[in-house]
Amino acid sequence: MSFFANIYNKKVEIFIMSNIYPLKPKSVLIIGLGQLGLPVAKYVKSKGFDVYGYDIREGAMIVANQIHGIKLSNSFKNFDIYIVCISTHDRDNIHLPQVDDLLSIVKKISYEASDGALISIESTIPAGTCRKIFDLLEHRIHLVHAPHRWYSLDEEKHGVNQLRVIGGVNSCCLKIGLNFYCGENNFSYVEKSPNLNSLTFVDESNKSNLESVQYTIDETKSKNSMNSLGIKMHPVSSIELAELTKIIENSHRYLQIAFAEELYLYCQANNIPFSELRDALNTKWNVDILEPRDGIDGHCLPKDTKMFIASSQKIKSKILQSAMEIDSAYREYRELRSKKVVNPITNIS
Repeated sequence: MSFFANIYNKKVEIFIMSNIYPLKPKSVLIIGLGQLGLPVAKYVKSKGFDVYGYDIREGAMIVANQIHGIKLSNSFKNFDIYIVCISTHDRDNIHLPQVDDLLSIVKKISYEASDGALISIESTIPAGTCRKIFDLLEHRIHLVHAPHRWYSLDEEKHGVNQLRVIGGVNSCCLKIGLNFYCGENNFSYVEKSPNLNSLTFVDESNKSNLESVQYTIDETKSKNSMNSLGIKMHPVSSIELAELTKIIENSHRYLQIAFAEELYLYCQANNIPFSELRDALNTKWNVDILEPRDGIDGHCLPKDTKMFIASSQKIKSKILQSAMEIDSAYREYRELRSKKVVNPITNIS
């Protein structure tokens, strides 16, 4: 196939996808009803969409339905939008990344979803995953990645509707994703814009798009827009950037905790009161030393840090690998201290 024929086919593909997608989408399926998916389902429902939920765990389905009024569906047919919120850790080890379950869900969507539907991956995923997913979908379904940001202890400030990042596999997908999250009239789709604050995109996956594309977000309209979630979004020029943002955010948090752990070990070795030192340091406006607790645990930080380290074959983050060693040393120290071993700090190399 010639270069120009390929360009023509790509233009036709994007044109067809854009026109198949419903202008006012209504039906949404939330896939995964756990710690992330359930708040998403509740929020989307509150915005007036016809919301259904699916989870492999029967208990999660029952809670979503009986307590929160989320309708249930085992079928993936006849939905305008699919929001994927499943875990991406190994079932036997929450500290290890694994996307097999995600890919299985995508295959089911591919078999059952209508052409031109929109899939938003909110799960945390390794860089490069969305391109594989788009190939599984045979390029007939729109795909964006809008990694979640959500803090259970302060949902009002850091809930589903906080500022988010979004990327699309091409400019067509990104436009439709922004339409769903931000609102139909909350951004402009133009080739040139005098607004220097607008973002310029070059569609790397589709070389036929030789013109730059700009999206200008109108934040004043986002909160109460109909047929959208009314969420302010920060669009990025490629879906790989969106994938990286989440794993780097959590890697940065991992570093912050690991430094606090190392500082704590330093204080123990040199007979320095950690709490007093921490309070003194944190009086400076740009210093925020955290308080180490039981070590870096949970579903996100260890797993996502491993995702980031593995994201490049050319350079591996030495500082993050060292941070993992520090966390192991800190855990060992706490375990020895709990057993009342004399001078446990001397056992830490």
